[in-house]
Amino acid sequence: MLHLSIPIPTLPGRQEIDIEMKINGQKQQMRFRVEFYRWDDCKTYEENRIECIRTLVRDYGDDWMIYHIGLPTDEYVPLTFVRTSDWERQRQLIADALHSS
Repeated sequence: MLHLSIPIPTLPGRQEIDIEMKINGQKQQMRFRVEFYRWDDCKTYEENRIECIRTLVRDYGDDWMIYHIGLPTDEYVPLTFVRTSDWERQRQLIADALHSS
């Protein structure tokens, strides 16, 4: 899948990002969330940050999936989530395009 980088201002708290786009004339929409997780919230996995992230997002729900793990700092890690149904629709569009060519 191709990636397009769009700078998003860093604001505290959750950021809801809705992107509408046209690709080859076909309108599509993607929904994202960016959240900042503090390492201090992860007491049991202080050394293993991957396990920490898994613990922090364990109950996030099936409607969203991790799309990107941002550059962590000593204090926090930014996580970008994508709406699962939007991601599946994009994957299906790619599969359909590959099979029709």
